[in-house]
Amino acid sequence: MLDLPENVTIKEVGPRDGLQNEPVEVPTEDKIAWIDRLSEAGYSYIEFSSFVHPKWIPQLKDAREVAASIKRKPGITYAALVPNMKGLEGALDTGVDEVSVFMSASDTHNRKNINKSIEETYPVLGEVVSEAKKAGKTVRGYVSTVFGCPYEGDIPVHQVVDVSKRLLDLGIDELSLGDTIGVADPKQVDTVLTELKQQLSFNDLAMHFHNTRGMALANVLVSLQHGITTFDSSLGGLGGCPYAKGASGNLATDDLVHMLHQMGVQTGLDLEKLEEAALFIQSKLNKTLPSHQMQVLNKERV
Repeated sequence: MLDLPENVTIKEVGPRDGLQNEPVEVPTEDKIAWIDRLSEAGYSYIEFSSFVHPKWIPQLKDAREVAASIKRKPGITYAALVPNMKGLEGALDTGVDEVSVFMSASDTHNRKNINKSIEETYPVLGEVVSEAKKAGKTVRGYVSTVFGCPYEGDIPVHQVVDVSKRLLDLGIDELSLGDTIGVADPKQVDTVLTELKQQLSFNDLAMHFHNTRGMALANVLVSLQHGITTFDSSLGGLGGCPYAKGASGNLATDDLVHMLHQMGVQTGLDLEKLEEAALFIQSKLNKTLPSHQMQVLNKERV
């Protein structure tokens, strides 16, 4: 018998992690319209953009404009990714609810992603966390390449534990563990979470899977068995990492919701409204979204 929770929290990262890897830059007004549709679907959390220098992520260069124009619905946390103090200043100016900081469990990927070693990253993020807290904001921390790195291959679990502990010691409110290139398998997820369970509180832990090799939902199921109840996902399966070759789409929100609802696990999300929002962004990207639910929906609409 599966030991399943009654409720799961799904954090939508499509407007940031989904769009950042798209070759087409979605017009600002379409991003705003999409996020407004997402806000009507029952989410409690939407990561709407990133305050990274546009040189690195040009697809999200309009973060300020998006933040200023979306219709913020009470009860929803509107979050944004920030890399440093400059990014934090921009995010705070727009009244962001939560800021997300990020680093990697792989030193090579960390250097490729933010041009710093792991050790050099802690002081930068420490200042961001401290200042965000002073401003009354909650802070989320992402750890990338937890289950494998495109440059270093397998990542020892102790490196994941070390980075996770350091971030929690900096004062972040929640830690999100990322399978950046989608190489994790259920047995590996079980091994990593078994080790982390001995040293971290799972009340502060979320999982961020990619579906590159089709194992994201299986990895969610293992995580549920370990008591994880918070998952990041991207509507339609959009997304990837610009600094990790082969990192295709995120775990699809619509596939995740379908599976959880079929198993009697509540998410608070309206699948019909998710479909409407997915069809909207699909039309703006002029491409078929990769999620299984969208494949079914697109066939039904032919």
